Amino acid sequence: MDPVSLLMIGGAAVAFYFLIIRPNQQRQKKQRAMMASLAPGTQVMTSSGIFGTVTGTTDEETIVEIAPGVNVRFLPAAISRVIETPGLPVDPVD
Repeated sequence: MDPVSLLMIGGAAVAFYFLIIRPNQQRQKKQRAMMASLAPGTQVMTSSGIFGTVTGTTDEETIVEIAPGVNVRFLPAAISRVIETPGLPVDPVD
């Protein structure tokens, strides 16, 4: 193979790494850090769009209160984000 072909293949590999692999690794790292930071009292949104407050966590499940007295078990990976806006209503409006 000539050097130009090798350079193009190497360039494509570097571009593939920086455009696909590295962003995915960063996203996974951020998700793991978010799951590790879950504690009772944390307001969260699940991947299905349910808002609630974490009432308990283990390695295998997270318990989220979605209404007063209504607790739902979720896999930690189902928690898509932590809600940090103070005053956001997470309980249904009566």
